[in-house]
Amino acid sequence: MPTHRTPAEQQNADRLIEVLQTRLSALNDLHLTLKHVHWNVVGPNFIGVHEMIDPQVETVRRFADVIAERIATLGGSPSGTPTAIERDRTWDDYSLGRDTVDAHLAALDLVYDGVIASHRTAIDLASETDPVSEDLLIGQTGELEQFQWFLRAHLESPRGAVPHASETTETGAASAAR
Repeated sequence: MPTHRTPAEQQNADRLIEVLQTRLSALNDLHLTLKHVHWNVVGPNFIGVHEMIDPQVETVRRFADVIAERIATLGGSPSGTPTAIERDRTWDDYSLGRDTVDAHLAALDLVYDGVIASHRTAIDLASETDPVSEDLLIGQTGELEQFQWFLRAHLESPRGAVPHASETTETGAASAAR
């Protein structure tokens, strides 16, 4: 988007900045949630999941940085504070503490569902106003979907079914997976 904008272009930029801010908060929340899981996962397959989560944490942190820098590039002021995370959150805080691999992975699967769906909504908005932001979000969404696949592969039956498929809450998903 050009630096000197018409009122309509400025309105589009402001809306995009707002949407990117929600993505920044979601990514900050996700990387903290992933680290929380890393610290609290127990049971068989613990070490594999423990080691799988850290690269996701680092990648999601990098995604947040890229989004923040895009907000600044568009003329906004990115907010990475805990207050921003809480203000922008449209879901309940992650509620599992120390729990099994399967419980955490099922709950995280639902977390990824929400983050990916919101990223896709942001892609739709960006496609109308800013192809650079659209491309950035598309790339991130592809990697987030791959991370979700990693989680689901631990839980899936050979036919692709997951025990928590009908659940809509993290605690419900965790209970179904235990």
